[in-house]
Amino acid sequence: MQRRLVERELTSEGPAAHAPAKGRRSVTVNLAESPLTWLHARGHLSDAQFAAGERLRRDFEAAQLSAGVTMRWDPVRVQGGGGERGLTATERQLAARQRFDGAVAQAGPGLSDVLWRVVCAGETLPDAERALAWPVRSGKLVLRLALDRVAGFYRIG
Repeated sequence: MQRRLVERELTSEGPAAHAPAKGRRSVTVNLAESPLTWLHARGHLSDAQFAAGERLRRDFEAAQLSAGVTMRWDPVRVQGGGGERGLTATERQLAARQRFDGAVAQAGPGLSDVLWRVVCAGETLPDAERALAWPVRSGKLVLRLALDRVAGFYRIG
């Protein structure tokens, strides 16, 4: 992974979105790091919660649920040629979509909003809290509950 390091002002909510003012405390932030990785690296998520979030993100990407920017250039399947476990690309995509939908349903309607925003869309917790009109610092607790449920769905530890 490529590193994109910048200096940010350190606030009570964590790193701010702007450069530090003169005389203020600052922290170096890697902009290429996902919010989930950031939370895990600082001890805010357990290993099981992190693994569940990564698994959900992989299923989200494998199901190709994000906006597409070009046409598919996958090769046409030739008889006898199968991907992993003999599934076509479309079948693997559908299976990932079913796993993703099941994991989000397991998280529940009150928890899936912040789960999708942080894990799949890559929003920071403060940004997700603002977008959902939640109180400051409530997102971390809700995200942890959602990831616990997703870990149960994926049978992670």
